[in-house]
Amino acid sequence: MKEIFSCTQCNASGCFTGGGTLPPGCITNKAVDSGLLEKSLDLYRNDPLVKKLAITAAQVEGQYYCKATRVEEIIYFAQKSGAKKVGIATCVGLIREASAFARLLKLNDLEPYGIACKAGSIDKTELGIPDEGKVCPGGFEPICNPVLQALLLNQEGTELNVICGLCVGHDSLFIKYSEAPVTTLIAKDRVLIHNPAAALYSLDFYSKRLKKKLE
Repeated sequence: MKEIFSCTQCNASGCFTGGGTLPPGCITNKAVDSGLLEKSLDLYRNDPLVKKLAITAAQVEGQYYCKATRVEEIIYFAQKSGAKKVGIATCVGLIREASAFARLLKLNDLEPYGIACKAGSIDKTELGIPDEGKVCPGGFEPICNPVLQALLLNQEGTELNVICGLCVGHDSLFIKYSEAPVTTLIAKDRVLIHNPAAALYSLDFYSKRLKKKLE
C-alpha cells in the first residue's frame, strides 16, 4: 500500500509558524491546489452559523486558553454563541457528572436538558445483538440509543449539545443525527479514568501492548 503524506507525519509545522517552509506534499499546498482552502473560507465568510461558531470558538480560545477548564470553556462558548438551551447527551454511568454540569449551566443562566443513553429501554437482542454479545449475558440489557438521544434533543430545540461520556461509535451516531452543533465534555475511557490521551503518553511504559497490531 502506498503511504500517503499527512499532517501526522510532519514535524515542520510551517502552517503554525506562518511563513515557514512547507514540506513536499504538504496538506496546505494540497488544499490550495484543490480549491478546498478557498471553499472552506467561503463557508466561514458566507454561512452565518459557520462564521458565528468559528468566531466564538476563536474568542474563547483567545481569552481562556490555558486559563479555563473545559467545563468553563463550554459555558463561555454557549454564552458567547447565544445558545440558551444546552442539551446533554450522557452515558447513564456518568449521570452524576452530567447532573453536576447541568447545575453549573443553570448557575450561569443556561437551560440544560439531559438525555441518558439508555432512554427507550430496548433490549439489545431487539437490535439483533446476540445474548452472548452483551456485557452481562443472561438478562435484560438495554441498548445505548444515541440516535434517540439526538432526536429527543432536536425535538426540545437545543441550541448546543454536549457529549458526556458516550461510548466510541455511539458518539458518532449522536453527532450524525444532532441538529444542533456538538461538543464533547467527557470522552469515555473507563480504564484511564476518562483520560484517553494517557495511553499515548505512556506508550513506552504501561501501554506497550498498543504498539503491537491489535487483534
